[in-house]
Amino acid sequence: MKVQPLEFEKPIADLEKQLEELKKHSKMQTIDLEREIRAIEDKIQETLCEIYSDLNAWQRVQIARHTSRPFALDYLTLAFSDFVELHGDRLFGDDQAMPGGFATLAGKRCVVIAHQKGRDTKENIRRNFGSANPEGYRKALRLMRLAEKFRLPVISLIDTPGAYPGVGAEERHIAESIAVNLREMTLLQTCIVAVVIGEGGSGGALGIGLADRVLMFENAYYSVISPEGCAAILWKHRSHAPEAAEALKLTATHLKELNLIDQVIPEPAGGAHRDHNKAAANLKEALVTALSELEDKPLQVLLEERYEKYRQMGQVLEAAESDSKVASER
Repeated sequence: MKVQPLEFEKPIADLEKQLEELKKHSKMQTIDLEREIRAIEDKIQETLCEIYSDLNAWQRVQIARHTSRPFALDYLTLAFSDFVELHGDRLFGDDQAMPGGFATLAGKRCVVIAHQKGRDTKENIRRNFGSANPEGYRKALRLMRLAEKFRLPVISLIDTPGAYPGVGAEERHIAESIAVNLREMTLLQTCIVAVVIGEGGSGGALGIGLADRVLMFENAYYSVISPEGCAAILWKHRSHAPEAAEALKLTATHLKELNLIDQVIPEPAGGAHRDHNKAAANLKEALVTALSELEDKPLQVLLEERYEKYRQMGQVLEAAESDSKVASER
């Protein structure tokens, strides 16, 4: 797959172009350039490690949106097997932005729900750019209840800029459909694992993201608002998106430190868009580990731990710190 380089990846792209030309020249002229080729390959790996070891938040947002990055259906092909898609919410229609159905992971049956984007204009229109309508969330809930009925684990693959904000979505109650999902997922009597594989935007991500374990790829992002949306509100211009990305603390590293996610899944050198197979293998390993931890828990313990997990989020200790400071001054 031809990978379109991002702005900060230009030095890597230049080296790869040199390597391609050198190999072509060696083949056409029957000249042994093995040493030179190996030197450039080593330089590419060195540059990859150098650039990707020091990424800022905005650069990770760009990687999360990369059109060559593996999407949900790619992972369903590479990490899962026997995927059988189920359609429709039994109320309005079938949302192509939210595919889901039965699948097998390492020999175990599960229900997978996902956001799906497109790689070209035609597919993006079909998939609504990964932004689900109310019927998508209602279909997701139908599949989760099916998983509960058959005692199968639920796996959510999150990759959306947000729920669709159009007039039709509002008319069909997009906020209500997400709210119902949140309520029902807190009580769902089977284990849930959610993975942010790319973009995790606002309530659109959270609508299938309330889980016993929340995992996240290292170059994904998870945020209450997009950096551009935040910049438009605070700075009145989208050009401040890089500053907003830093302020939002939306990277996997930040969210792990804040205990808002449970695990960061490593990506191949240069990002998941450079090696789909390796990214899928890392995802599969993380999911198998998470499910093995959850499936042995008694149902009541699972539900209590899920409740406590979300009750502990966002605790503010400023008042306690202020009181202790006053006491020490006395």
